[in-house]
Amino acid sequence: MPKPPLKSCILIPAYREEAHIAPVVREVLDYCSDVIVIDDGSPDETAKMATAAGATVLAHVRNQGKGAALQTGFDHAREQGFDLAITLDADGQHAPSDIPAFLQAWERTRSPVIVGNRMGSVDRMPWLRRVVNRFMSYLLSRVMGQYVPDTQCGFRLYHRSAFPEALYDKHSRRFAAESEILLRLSLQGRKIDAVAIQTLYGDERSKIRPFADTLRFLCMLRRFRKIKKEFLNP
Repeated sequence: MPKPPLKSCILIPAYREEAHIAPVVREVLDYCSDVIVIDDGSPDETAKMATAAGATVLAHVRNQGKGAALQTGFDHAREQGFDLAITLDADGQHAPSDIPAFLQAWERTRSPVIVGNRMGSVDRMPWLRRVVNRFMSYLLSRVMGQYVPDTQCGFRLYHRSAFPEALYDKHSRRFAAESEILLRLSLQGRKIDAVAIQTLYGDERSKIRPFADTLRFLCMLRRFRKIKKEFLNP
């Protein structure tokens, strides 16, 4: 008897994305019928535009950061019985047409996490972003003990066994959260795979602050080394 198909959803954390969220949701709906937008306390019409485009919207009363928005999404996915959750950004930098590539990669590898890899085609990536991504991916891969070419990419597939159960640290509720998820999965001995995706950059303005977020990332790595030591030597 054939197994029933896995139940999949798309999680889109969003903050002040009224200009981009509707077309992103509409395009994602071509590939998955369950699209969940987590509006992280946006003061604009992000939630209204996402709802009108056909998404289920989970709203934070105040802005808490991308990590907190993702946690809300994962909690919802777990409660609703989803087997797979694909996360992507709300600003149009990720191509929904790459969603089938993630699903095909999961069918092939059964990896609990598959991270999008933009580093095979970086011509359109701003040079500073390129340098920061490569630097952070190099450091993170060394600490994890396995190579992930684009650890800073938010376009990912998670199996339910890898859904985070709680925010790990108040310092990781923003952009460092996605890195810490990978670090903690690596402690559990999980294999983290990658799949090549498109690199898109248009009129969107990145919310990443290179200096502040790099500093936060380095502080997170320092904390993780201590956690790893305690984990390996209880």
